[in-house]
Amino acid sequence: MKKIFVINGGQVFGHSGGRFNKTIAEASQAFFGDKEGYEVRYTDINSKYVPEKEVENFVWADAVIYHTPVWWFGLPHEFKKYLDVVFTAGQGKGIYRSDGRKAENPAINYGTGGMLHGRKYLLTTSWNAPATAFTLPGEFFQEKSVDEGVLFGFHRMNAFTGMTPLESLHFHDVEKNADINKDLNRYHEHLEKVFNFQHA
Repeated sequence: MKKIFVINGGQVFGHSGGRFNKTIAEASQAFFGDKEGYEVRYTDINSKYVPEKEVENFVWADAVIYHTPVWWFGLPHEFKKYLDVVFTAGQGKGIYRSDGRKAENPAINYGTGGMLHGRKYLLTTSWNAPATAFTLPGEFFQEKSVDEGVLFGFHRMNAFTGMTPLESLHFHDVEKNADINKDLNRYHEHLEKVFNFQHA
């Protein structure tokens, strides 16, 4: 992979300054900026953007890296708006053609009209919830992982476009027990593993 599109979905709102996700997104830029043969584009959903240009970024990329907090068990509203606006602008222009169904048999093939086949995506999320809330019996998320549970729909959205997932990375307990240096090191190691970089 040579072309990386990084999206910071860490909305600045209320008590959230968006600093954690901005820091992780900037770490993505720095990581690939230091690698020969890689080109990086970057969007921060807090800044003005042109939907058609964002469509071009998705079509251009070999891999999309999403960074987002999870608020009330979903995406921040401005990040969700970004995806709604950009993906709608991308109909027939590189993101998807249709829902994939044919009039002669509309019961099958839903979700097969994507145009981003061959692209990968990587998701990072940040949570107030501890990791144990997802893994321990009797805890809040009923032993369902982030990817299988709360963000199942996010992954189906990307599948609808034709993209396939790289291994996600989730940061937990960031409000009460944040360790940004540890998290940055963990993320760096994750990128090296997922993108098959070898240590010198």
